Amino acid sequence: MEGTNLEWRALARRQWPLASVLVMFLLLQAQGEGPAWSNLIGSLSLAALAVVSPRKPFDAVLAAATALVASSVLMRAAGATPGPSLLGALTVVELGAMMAMAAIVVRQEKVWRSTVALVVLVAAGVAEYYIRPNYWVRYPDHFPAEPSLLPNAVVTVILLALAVGTGLYFRARDRERATAVRAEVAAAQHAERMALARELHDVVAHYVTGIVVHAQAAQAVPHAAQEVLPIIVTSGNEALTAMRRLVGTLRDSEAAAPEATESGLADDVRAVAEKSGQPVRLSVDLPGEFPVALARSVLRLVQESLTNTRKHADGVTRVDVEVTSDGSAVRVRVADDGRQRTSPLTGSSGYGLVGMRERAELLGGTFTAGPRPTGGWEVRAEIPVSND
Repeated sequence: MEGTNLEWRALARRQWPLASVLVMFLLLQAQGEGPAWSNLIGSLSLAALAVVSPRKPFDAVLAAATALVASSVLMRAAGATPGPSLLGALTVVELGAMMAMAAIVVRQEKVWRSTVALVVLVAAGVAEYYIRPNYWVRYPDHFPAEPSLLPNAVVTVILLALAVGTGLYFRARDRERATAVRAEVAAAQHAERMALARELHDVVAHYVTGIVVHAQAAQAVPHAAQEVLPIIVTSGNEALTAMRRLVGTLRDSEAAAPEATESGLADDVRAVAEKSGQPVRLSVDLPGEFPVALARSVLRLVQESLTNTRKHADGVTRVDVEVTSDGSAVRVRVADDGRQRTSPLTGSSGYGLVGMRERAELLGGTFTAGPRPTGGWEVRAEIPVSND
């Protein structure tokens, strides 16, 4: 039977307990009184179909019902003596396999298909009851009185209800598990989108802001164009490099390693400060090495803070950038002495401060930003160092 519900290895891991029980019942049946070989056709067929039934439960039930009726007809035609039976002429193996298939089809199939499958199983059981030779009649010394049809029917209903209830229980468990998996996938996708949004805003927007600022300077001072154009070209190339890195990350490329930091966090912070084109007074005290995720976030905090200063502040004569660590946490402070623009350069998405706060809080840190009492703007962040 071909199917896509379960691969064979997964099927083996899931069904080995049932297979083991059915094999044990087959061995006990072979050791029982009476020529048990006459029941082997139906018993082996139903046991095999029960084990593989999770691949295509509905088809397995139809095949099992056909095998049960066919084996009963064959036994009647050959006048074969049946082996020990439970309900009617069903062996313990056949009964166990039918109960297992009933539970599996209820668990996996749609309601109407599982209903049809259960009706087919019951019909096959009834047909078997009237077709097969009766073990109770063949061996009256062992069983003085054959149970009537009513007790058989009651026991059948109880066992069927047990199988259906088991299937419904696992069906509900599967539904809960699927809901939980979907929620986890949605949360992971949301986290990935947020991480990508932060990278786009903090990295690409940083370079684009530089391009816009230098282009505006070239427009305002025509003679400065020759000096500004190389800076614009450099910023454009860096923006393209950042975009390629992000696209590579989305494609899960091994070559797309994240930015940071073979040279170390301190050197990376100095490089960002130098490329900002602003009057930065830098203070860096970062002994030791830091986890890549923390180093990348600290670098982005400094980078985005300098970008915001360029976009939102006029008359800046000094930007203090302090990045220090005492081993337990990394502290970032970026403060300028400018005046806030009424209309920021390149517009404002409003996501810069949100992204910086998210970066800090995702690593268990704190973040604050706001105007300084003496004028200008200040950003502070503290992120704990974790080597986990």
